[in-house]
Amino acid sequence: MAESVLPSTAPIPTRLIVHRGSRKLEIAYEQEDTFFLPFEFLRVYSPSAEVRGHGPGEDVLQTGKRDVDIMALEPVGNYGVQPHFSDGHQSGIFDWVYLYWLATNQDKLWDDYLMRLEQAGYANGRDEPMITIEKTRRCDAGKL
Repeated sequence: MAESVLPSTAPIPTRLIVHRGSRKLEIAYEQEDTFFLPFEFLRVYSPSAEVRGHGPGEDVLQTGKRDVDIMALEPVGNYGVQPHFSDGHQSGIFDWVYLYWLATNQDKLWDDYLMRLEQAGYANGRDEPMITIEKTRRCDAGKL
């Protein structure tokens, strides 16, 4: 996973809208930009131990999340939100600092994710591993 230092503070969103049609979470900040984070992006960068592991280098590459939806988005205290994804994942709590970091680093993080998928053999689509076709020799009418 792309490593960058998280800021110690971040602005609090003024608006969060789940856009089911486009599968994007809209995040608006006062006097700052509005960001649109795809559900797939949020799912593969979930801050949960299931995705990130319990220490450096223990993250688990997430695949098959292209069509994931957010079924619910619950507030967690005054510091974040917890999405409930359609694949059953709901253990990641996105605090405001992490959510803002994802929003402002989205392009770099997405490129890193695609590179890791390619390295793992998921070159032609994010959901299916690349199929290796073995060469076979041609047979003439029953001759091997």
